[in-house]
Amino acid sequence: MGKVLVVVGLIIVCIGLVIMFGNKIPLLGRLPGDIHIQKKDFSFYFPITTSIIISIILTIVFTLFSRK
Repeated sequence: MGKVLVVVGLIIVCIGLVIMFGNKIPLLGRLPGDIHIQKKDFSFYFPITTSIIISIILTIVFTLFSRK
C-alpha cells in the first residue's frame, strides 16, 4: 500500500509540474493537427496531436518502469 501511495504522489507532482510549466514548453498545444475553432461567441480547442504525443511518451515511460 505504501508503494502505491508513493507512486500516486509522484504522478500528482508530475501533473502539477506540467500544469505549472506547460505553457513554457515550446509548441505544446500548438502542433499541426490540433483543432482550434473560434467564432464570434464560441471557442473550441481540442489538442489531438498533442494528446497523441503525450500518450506515446507516457506509454514508453510506463513500459520502461514496468519491466523492473
